[in-house]
Amino acid sequence: MKSSRIISIVHNNRELSVDTAKDLKEKLSSLGYLVSYTLEKKAELIVSIGGDGTFLKALREHNFPDIPIVGINTGHLGFFTEITPEELDYLISKYIAKDYSIQEITPIKSIICAKSSCIKIMGINEIVIKGNKSHVIHLDIYVDNNLVQHFSGDGILISTSTGSTAYNYSAGGSIIDPSLDVLQITPLAPINTNVYRSFTSSIILPSNAVIKVIPEYYFESSLVIVIDGVEHRYNNITEVGTRLANRKIKMLRLEDFEFWSRVTSKFL
Repeated sequence: MKSSRIISIVHNNRELSVDTAKDLKEKLSSLGYLVSYTLEKKAELIVSIGGDGTFLKALREHNFPDIPIVGINTGHLGFFTEITPEELDYLISKYIAKDYSIQEITPIKSIICAKSSCIKIMGINEIVIKGNKSHVIHLDIYVDNNLVQHFSGDGILISTSTGSTAYNYSAGGSIIDPSLDVLQITPLAPINTNVYRSFTSSIILPSNAVIKVIPEYYFESSLVIVIDGVEHRYNNITEVGTRLANRKIKMLRLEDFEFWSRVTSKFL
């Protein structure tokens, strides 16, 4: 009789990732779990093997499922993926003993509207709004329908607390503790002259804030939208509305996980 306890494993094509996936499957199967290399709707856990990119891709390609997910790091930075391939037995023993915690993180959602239609996109770390060509772009930025800025520069980055340590940090934004549900707007190469005035530091907004970005000039309506490092190009954009999504991603964390020690080990 087959087990009803299903665990899905997703991995990239690196040799270490493939070998780790095979090893993990053998260990879990020997304990009576049904292991699949595709996402099963009835799975009780998703294991992502790779780097942070693999972890984010797994969530994105499976429409941000309501299933706990844990990462095994075979990449470089590994901020989401806290477990090494050498710790498979440790992970399994912790999981069986239920000696872990679930960290809920809130994705970011954007509605991109053209003249005739709108599309929705979602990410974990950030949305970046830039011009379609390599020149200064002018954007009107609204928060809760209040005009905050006529921005001029390379573009803006809107990040979650979880994403504050990603591109946002590289762009000069603040690191935010992930226990705080906030949005952060960080300018990218802002211009400050007698003609153009743009904010030069991040703006921190509450969890219920709605950010609306409108190209100031009609000829700048072709935009590059980057979600968690994945680039999309859109034409004739009238506005981009962004807020925190009304759902949670469940990350399985081992009991000894602590955010600020993680930051220190990865960045300082």
